[in-house]
Amino acid sequence: MDKRELGAFLRSRRERLRPEDVGLASGPRRRTPGLRREEVAVLAHMSTEYYVRLEQGRAPRPSSDVLAGIGGALLLTEAELDHLHVLAGTASSRVRLHRRDVRPSILALLERLPHTAGFVTSAIFEVLAWNSLAAALMEDFGRLTPHERNLARRAFLDRAGDDQPLYGISDTAEFRLHVVAELRATAARYPADPAVAELIAELRTGSAEFARMWERHDVHVAPMLSKTFRHPVVGAVTVDCDSLALTDRDQHLVLYSAPVGSPDADALAFLGVLGVPTS
Repeated sequence: MDKRELGAFLRSRRERLRPEDVGLASGPRRRTPGLRREEVAVLAHMSTEYYVRLEQGRAPRPSSDVLAGIGGALLLTEAELDHLHVLAGTASSRVRLHRRDVRPSILALLERLPHTAGFVTSAIFEVLAWNSLAAALMEDFGRLTPHERNLARRAFLDRAGDDQPLYGISDTAEFRLHVVAELRATAARYPADPAVAELIAELRTGSAEFARMWERHDVHVAPMLSKTFRHPVVGAVTVDCDSLALTDRDQHLVLYSAPVGSPDADALAFLGVLGVPTS
């Protein structure tokens, strides 16, 4: 049970709600944002004292029933409720290191997708494997060190300003939100993995934007279903985005494709012919 993180997460979820969100009257002007602790306790059918102790990191481990009541009171999403259980120690927690080895069958699959840009990421956004079209569309990952092949670092630390977004994508801001939410959940799953802790510490120190977003304690954002790349050779390419969870290794297979016969599919095909830039 991570009492400090549990308390901070509960506080962040409480402060984002308005009384009218849960059927309460707004009443007189409030000095602080969100619901009051006693209101959450009433909605969750528990004592105010115990809920206060949970937020302060002084309470013993809550039961699953208590967490279910809190989840309902705070209108938690399914992802947020799962995260709550991980922090409280009532869900199976991954205490081992996150995996970086990619299944051979996935490596072979990447090469069988000539019209789709595909790559595999680890739980902390390391690009572990990729096909040639992904390298042509994004960058030649083979020329980078493993440290440099981390999309979280690329999004927050390797920036020349918002006028030059990551890979020219149209949804850089949304991607950064996604990175922060995923890393928040990953940190809860791998509390003993030094690579996870070191990356988060590096991002919090090196990026004021990441540090600000990290304090929001979000663990779920809307999925990105499409995006547009501004490629230096073929110009704008809009692709469909599919991220498939490889649950046995806590990795993701990310696929960028375009409808057959569309101008975007033609642009991808042209990139496939050009191959990876040599300079």
